[in-house]
Amino acid sequence: MNRKISILSAYIIISLLTGAEAGNPCKYTSTDNMFWEKSGVKLCKSPKGEIMMEVSANSDGILLKAWGTTFNELDWDALISLDKQKQDEIMHNLFSPDGDLKFTKGRVSMNCNDYGRSWYSCDDVPGDFELRHFNIERDKRGIIPLIRLAQRYNPDLTFWISPWSPPHWMKINHDYPVVSSKFNEANPEVDYLLYGTSDDIDEDEMKFLGERSSEFPRRLATQDYFIQDPRYLKTYADYFCKFISMYEEQGIPVDMVIYQNEAYSYTPYPGCPWTAEGTVRFNRDYLSPALKKAHPDVKLYIGTFNTNRQDLVEKILSDEGLRKCIDGVAFQWEGREILSSIRSQYPDFHYICSESECGNGSMDWNAGEHTFFLIADNMGKGCDEWYNWNFLLPDSGMSPWGWHQNALIQVDSKTRGIRYTPEYYAVKHFSNLVPPGSRMLAYAPRSEGKNRMSIAFATPEGRVVVVAGNFEDEPASVAFKVNSKYINETLEPHSFNSFVI
Repeated sequence: MNRKISILSAYIIISLLTGAEAGNPCKYTSTDNMFWEKSGVKLCKSPKGEIMMEVSANSDGILLKAWGTTFNELDWDALISLDKQKQDEIMHNLFSPDGDLKFTKGRVSMNCNDYGRSWYSCDDVPGDFELRHFNIERDKRGIIPLIRLAQRYNPDLTFWISPWSPPHWMKINHDYPVVSSKFNEANPEVDYLLYGTSDDIDEDEMKFLGERSSEFPRRLATQDYFIQDPRYLKTYADYFCKFISMYEEQGIPVDMVIYQNEAYSYTPYPGCPWTAEGTVRFNRDYLSPALKKAHPDVKLYIGTFNTNRQDLVEKILSDEGLRKCIDGVAFQWEGREILSSIRSQYPDFHYICSESECGNGSMDWNAGEHTFFLIADNMGKGCDEWYNWNFLLPDSGMSPWGWHQNALIQVDSKTRGIRYTPEYYAVKHFSNLVPPGSRMLAYAPRSEGKNRMSIAFATPEGRVVVVAGNFEDEPASVAFKVNSKYINETLEPHSFNSFVI
């Protein structure tokens, strides 16, 4: 019986690819002044333009697991500034299975991140190795209400957690940031802990100045900021387990853990540098055993790697004991540059894009193009999950620590109006049409002199979805070969395009 079903499913997919049962293929197009415009598409016997990509029904593709976003306090503050009708519209569009973006998974920061209102942790009592004062009361006033609204539209949402900083008393500088700045009250006299001197700290290295085209970070921290005493390491592992348990009591299932967000960003906002040795030690000897005992179904991933220093990532993953403890690897920002190489060395792990790049508060078309490129490039290089950062922010997305960042939806704090940004539509061109369970079939990245790209998926329903972006100033006449047929199209300048066959 199973064999008959398998043969039938294969026949349906091949029939759709060859056009025998294609029905009415369609195309969705977005430009800076036109979003999600639907039109028809013809399947042809021969190409009429440059063949941009070839898609085969026989391709073995990476199975897509999730599209997701992050739940932050400032997103909640933006949402509750709106009337109920707008709140319902936004949460439906983001999370409902029949909405626009159809997010299926959420990321939660354990303790505060740079899009919280102010620093807090779940236990700020120094020396509380028994975690008697551990609580999630702050989360109950911001993060958890936001999650519960999302769960109304998708009760099957699952979540993963990562901290930006441990409690201050667990760190060698006894504070939540890494370095001092005008946006915190950290003691500048201990900034030397990072490199052994304060002279080499570059405040601009952490600013969002577009794509950094050099090694990042230019210099690595010389020591772990988390205290490497076994009492602290064990307590911190228990801290993760307690957080998971308390969230589960709130009806929020956590199925994945990552020990640290961006251990290679040396920040004035919540952060914590870790060395390769400290990373291996904590995950292998403390966090993994604690999870296996208290939450055996929760997966441990290593990351988030926001560095293109491949030797560092290879050093961490070279530990055989660590590799036995983890199920996947998380990359974001500069980590994408080494994703393909690391994946070729360790092909059996799952790989995820743990955070979209957050921009500078412009929320314009250029930011949308960059996000579109990042989604295509991360998925094309083998990620099976992708996560957005903030989904809703007011005005230019100001953080209490001095950043301006983008969001999928922008709130006008004066009029209480909302605007769906180009990044929203960049995500929609993927997640609306390519559900979890789809397989990535082919990827045609940007090439020298050509600022366009395409990626193809097969959905569980037997459809083929080709997503293409043309970010050049002129139209591009291209063809996509789908098995034995061709899609012949002119891609508008600076456009997102999705073809459904």
